[in-house]
Parts: sequence; structure tokens; C-alpha cells
Amino acid sequence: MKLTVFGATGGIGQEIVRQGLAAGHEVTAVVRDPARLTVSGTGLEVFRADLADPEALRPAVAGRDVVFSGLGARSRKDAGTATRVTVPVLRALEAAEVRRLLVVSAAPVGPVPEGEPLLDRAVRALIGTLLKDIYTDLTAMEAELAHSATDWTAVRPPKLTDGPMTGTYRTVVGGTPRSGRTISRADVAHAMLAMAGDPATVKQGVGVAY
Repeated sequence: MKLTVFGATGGIGQEIVRQGLAAGHEVTAVVRDPARLTVSGTGLEVFRADLADPEALRPAVAGRDVVFSGLGARSRKDAGTATRVTVPVLRALEAAEVRRLLVVSAAPVGPVPEGEPLLDRAVRALIGTLLKDIYTDLTAMEAELAHSATDWTAVRPPKLTDGPMTGTYRTVVGGTPRSGRTISRADVAHAMLAMAGDPATVKQGVGVAY
């Protein structure tokens, strides 16, 4: 397949690029600073672009089978970033008539699992309060996805780690894995690549966790 990855210099983005190339896909990595991309290999195209301009992004997505985005806030002071940079990506996909889009969101944006233990509920509430601005931004981003013409999937992981790819994790379409506290960035990337061809995940939020 032909893939495009936005946020390709981030933790999840670089893993999508790496795993995509390893699987034999053609990968276009959209970056602001090519020097920050540590992945290389046959089938990789590096596309430098201003994320604010949909027309500048259009060549990066035209003719692609699937587009992935790991774009979002790195800290509380960056709250608002996810929506601000995702909207031009959506406009570029719509202009290029590319349908499939998978983005990284976060577990607190999804529903509370049925039967969630009180401790996990308390931790979830505390994190939701501390990072309220970030989750408000991600909720707004998901609303933009829902109103777009794309076949989107919002992948919602809990706390991210730098652990290895295991390929062993839980996913819940339209929900959140019970007591799902962590997952590695590598496994989130693995899950996103797997979901790309799964019609059950289209226009859905999908919780993913160990």
C-alpha cells in the first residue's frame, strides 16, 4: 500500500513509518524538520511541508491508500494543537479524494468502561482534570473528524511508554479496554496499521491498551 504519515518525527509516527516500511509499504513521511526523522529505508519519501496550508499538503496525500496522523500536543502549553493541525490535513484529504484516515487521540476522550474498578476511575478522573485542556482539544479534533468526508478512525491509547512492539494488546471498537493503563508507542503504531484495513473501525473511536 501507499501510506502517508503526519507527525512522522513523533514517537508513534516514527513507529508507523518504521513498521510500514518493514511490511513492504511505500511510505511518505510528512515532516517540518527532516533532520528529526531517524528512520530510513527503501520505499521512504520525506515530504517537508507547512502543516497550516491544505494546498501544500495535498501532494503528500494524493493517490495514497491510507493516511496516518500522530499530530497533537506534546504538553499542556500546546493544547489546541491537535485540532489546529488536523483540520488542514482533513481539507487536503477531501481535496485529493483520499478517504482512509487514522489519527491518535487518547483514552480519556472515550467512554468509561463498564465495570471499571474504582481506583482506575479515580485515576482517570484525576488525569482528566490535570490535562483537561489537552482532552478538550482532542474532543474537538474528533468532532472535526466526524464532520469530515473521510473514513476516519480515532485510536485512543492510555499512558504511552517506549517499550517494544509486542503485538499483544486489547482493542475495543467504540469503547475503552477495562483497566487499560499503558501501551507502548510501538504497539499503538502496530494497532493502527492493523486497523487500516478493518472496516469495523471506520468512523469509530477505538480504545487500545494492554
